[in-house]
Amino acid sequence: MQITKRRLAPSSKYETPYYIIRGSGSGRTVVVTAGVHGNEVASIAAAKKLLRLIRQHDVYIRSGKLILVPIVNQIAYKRHIRGKPDLNRTFPRHSRESARHPLSASLFRLAKRNRPDWYIDLHEANGFSKRNPRVLGQTLIANPRSKAVPAMKRVTAKLNGRITNRSRHFTIKLRSLPGSGRNAAYGILKSKAITVETSWEMPRSTRVGYQVDIVRRLLREAKLTSD
Repeated sequence: MQITKRRLAPSSKYETPYYIIRGSGSGRTVVVTAGVHGNEVASIAAAKKLLRLIRQHDVYIRSGKLILVPIVNQIAYKRHIRGKPDLNRTFPRHSRESARHPLSASLFRLAKRNRPDWYIDLHEANGFSKRNPRVLGQTLIANPRSKAVPAMKRVTAKLNGRITNRSRHFTIKLRSLPGSGRNAAYGILKSKAITVETSWEMPRSTRVGYQVDIVRRLLREAKLTSD
């Protein structure tokens, strides 16, 4: 397993590190992003924890390639804000359109070069979707007709089997979000693109645990790991 550190949007005010983790064998490519919104701190903590686990070989990438961007929007993160403009509305909406922000443009170029089989974007939201279907807390989201849905069903079933409070169970939502990284990865790159949303109403450590668990399960689904 080889870990290489590189820079997104280098030599600009948006510069942020990302990591390429290569397994010893050929396989699929997975992109994991966090911190697209700077105030969704559990997503960032989860991505950092995943990187630590990889460096410690507690998570071992056996085949393929993982591209991990722990904090996409450094400026928003340092200011403890979602981001202005909302970065997750600035990705290209179709193949003939360019991204509308230098940072989303740099991230999408990275994804386009690598053509990921899977694109996993970590976020946080209000509420519990099991209690109120109109909120996004505790959801895995994909576009309608996404080939990621069978894997999402397996992952949520395993997760929910360990969550005793049914009101905190994860649900699956199928919806488009034009301008989002997920939408661009699904529509333009044909990736199995998933947004992960944990609920702000839970302790941070719980949210981080769920996010790491979900990513690890999806890495197994992509056959990058076997742990």
